[in-house]
Amino acid sequence: MEDLRDFLERATRHYNTVAFIESDPIRVPHCFEGLQDREIAGFWAATLAWGQRKTIIQSALRAMELMDWSPHEFVLGHNEAERERFARFYHRTFQPTDALYFLEFFQNYYRRHASLETAFARHMLPGDATVERALVGFHRDFFDHPWAPERTRKHIPTPERGATCKRLNMFLRWMVRRDTAGVDFGIWRQIQPSQLLLPLDVHVDRVARQLGLLHRRQTDWRAVLELTDALRAFDPDDPTKYDFALFGLSARLEMK
Repeated sequence: MEDLRDFLERATRHYNTVAFIESDPIRVPHCFEGLQDREIAGFWAATLAWGQRKTIIQSALRAMELMDWSPHEFVLGHNEAERERFARFYHRTFQPTDALYFLEFFQNYYRRHASLETAFARHMLPGDATVERALVGFHRDFFDHPWAPERTRKHIPTPERGATCKRLNMFLRWMVRRDTAGVDFGIWRQIQPSQLLLPLDVHVDRVARQLGLLHRRQTDWRAVLELTDALRAFDPDDPTKYDFALFGLSARLEMK
């Protein structure tokens, strides 16, 4: 186990550098300095994060362009005519109906709250070991509107349905993790890095199994908990830093 820990530590240091930013969706929130701008840009980029990374980045940057490169100001003040800019916004299965509902949610939310962190952290209880309760509560709040489109639910998963919640966990990693590498932002304080869960997709799943870190047959929510627990044994304060190692190794395998 000590050899595996050392291997993962080396791989994490190799991939967790500013060079990682340019070709990863986290590049999109890195275009901004303000807290709310980074939250909105990050959430949008994370939501679109499936498929080729180049296309993901292009689509997310297109959304920022439609918001005049001021996402917080746009979501607060846009009118119906400006909202129509997104009537032709598509990314794979993410369609204008989804984009328009996202804008509706963000406008209502940011008119009442200063940070998106509250939407997650307020559902957690003292002593929670993970962000599971935060993800469940956020999903319920996000769709707690009579006009919420049913089709949009597939873009905001929940542990209650057994989903891995890969993109939400990735977004939380961006906002919460803090180190000196310059990739993750670490701008949220109510959630601790020790409570984060690994963003798990089929590629990371494959590497984790090859390394003996994951044994559950299904790639589901329980697999996320199992893998994060295994990584927490190496670093209980910051288990998701190893996402850099597992993702980087999976990308290297894809190129072979």
